[in-house]
Amino acid sequence: MKYYLDEDLSPKIAEILQQGGIDAVSAHVAGMLQASDLEQLEFASSQKRCFVTRNRNDFIRLTVQFFNESRPHFGVLIIPYSYPGDRFSLIADAIRKYDSGHTEGMSSYSIDFL
Repeated sequence: MKYYLDEDLSPKIAEILQQGGIDAVSAHVAGMLQASDLEQLEFASSQKRCFVTRNRNDFIRLTVQFFNESRPHFGVLIIPYSYPGDRFSLIADAIRKYDSGHTEGMSSYSIDFL
């Protein structure tokens, strides 16, 4: 599975994932800082990437919108606030474990929580 990390997550998390062989890109590196939530999800979808964020409410709403409009969507993975934002390795390890249990990727329009 390929991942696109929202700007609310440190780009260091994507770097750690990449070092472990996981295809992950951050909004910071992709030049998508300050893009709207809609633009972020559109970008992730255009790259066939699961969108990873802490922003639960907005991306649940956008996922419903994408479903209703039959727009491409490759899943949203929510990182709960119980994962401290400055614990980059902890978050990366959790994503890595999630990835190993989802070798076929996420279903279209699915939302999951770490």
